[in-house]
Amino acid sequence: MDKNLYVYNTLSRKKEIFEPINPPFVGIYVCGPTVYSDVHLGNSRTFISFDIIYRYLLHLGYKVRYVRNITDAGHLEGDRDEGEDKFAKKAKLEQLEPMEIVQKYTIGFHDVMAIFNTLSPSIEPTATGHISEQIEMIKEILANGYAYEINGTVYFDVEKYSKDFPYGQLTNRKLEDLLEGTRELDGQDEKKGRLDFALWIQSKPETLMKWPSPWGWGFPGWHIECSAMGKKYLGETFDIHGGGMDLQATHHTNEIAQSQACSNTVPVKYWMHTNMLTVNGVRMSKSAGNGFLPHELFTGNHPLLERGYSPMVVRFFMAQSHYRSTLDFSNEALQASEKGFQKLMKAGETLNKLKAENESTVNIEELKNNCYAAMNDDFNTPILIAHLFDAVRIINSANDGKEKINQTDLEKLKLVYKSFVFDVLGLKEDKTEKSGEGQLTSDLIDFILNLRLEAKKNKDFSTSDKIRDELTKKGVKIKDTKDGFEWELEN
Repeated sequence: MDKNLYVYNTLSRKKEIFEPINPPFVGIYVCGPTVYSDVHLGNSRTFISFDIIYRYLLHLGYKVRYVRNITDAGHLEGDRDEGEDKFAKKAKLEQLEPMEIVQKYTIGFHDVMAIFNTLSPSIEPTATGHISEQIEMIKEILANGYAYEINGTVYFDVEKYSKDFPYGQLTNRKLEDLLEGTRELDGQDEKKGRLDFALWIQSKPETLMKWPSPWGWGFPGWHIECSAMGKKYLGETFDIHGGGMDLQATHHTNEIAQSQACSNTVPVKYWMHTNMLTVNGVRMSKSAGNGFLPHELFTGNHPLLERGYSPMVVRFFMAQSHYRSTLDFSNEALQASEKGFQKLMKAGETLNKLKAENESTVNIEELKNNCYAAMNDDFNTPILIAHLFDAVRIINSANDGKEKINQTDLEKLKLVYKSFVFDVLGLKEDKTEKSGEGQLTSDLIDFILNLRLEAKKNKDFSTSDKIRDELTKKGVKIKDTKDGFEWELEN
């Protein structure tokens, strides 16, 4: 059996044998959230997918440095360096300091990641904490002749860069094709080329988040932060860079350009991207009105949801689709995943109670090899899950006396089950507080009540009351206290 790990490289558009640059060390950089609003489900899918990849590499014995950044500055409304700063806009709207916005939504992001049972990254750097590194990188790009400064703003010169390097290689597009799809510069645009993008942006008098630089007061462009932080923590060239597929054409394409222009080195060996989410076959988006946040999925508080689903059911549902495949949400699909998840957990309980026989009629070694083969094929979690249900069948057959399993195979089966269900897929048993449909866990109740507390602080009493009423219907007795809340389940 081929024991190599294969990963799909977006850059080469094919599966390649995974060969780390400096084994057993593996460097992974994943573009993290922009913390001016709640983390959406598309982001959650990306982070859960890379959590599974991170877990599997650790399981294989690699020493992994997993870097996932926080974007907390320099992100405008448009990819073309235009529009209002999102943090400033939110701060003005809520009458808060920008860093209050950052703190609020960073905590919210961490809460969601914890409830989905994702491992913390090795390093979680912020853009605002690495302004000096970004400035130094921009200075190097300028010195190498691939950027220019106009009125305090520094632009990357795409056409000049393209004479030495393939600018559109990540999306397999030529410069001429990219230029055809870009509007002509109008007289007010100070950039030299239509594809040029800002590395550093001159601040306006009313700009809230700004820093001194050799070009005057300003703030970094969106793309430079990831290049600077990836280089700082993983080196000029590292193993894996990932994110959602929506980042390929602009953000990741510009990251490659910046890094090569700075260091004259290919920055990443393997580019990996997760696919988009759909709802009942329609792409999930705010404009379509079919987007929902994780807490809406957990509580069922959304017109498209018949009821809520536990975080582990949602995580299991996501793992049933390959990270490069489109994932379609529907109540039917989520309910089917709920049943599958419960079978998996129940089989785990049964496995721990099984008694060994003197002989075996099952092939656990083949099961183990199949599980590894699935994950070695570009982290193919749906195939892995299919093999884990083979394990469920074996467990139930042995429990019913239809199959026999000796002590050696029983211990091997327990190890396979623990390794792939809990360690790699990152699933865990729901600590059920109430049985039946719409189950609530202790962690989930705390999470929902913290959302209610936040709503009350924001004087959103209709949301606060709705959360209280829905939890009360489910038997949760809530007591508001001076420090927050207390709760217990009614008998």
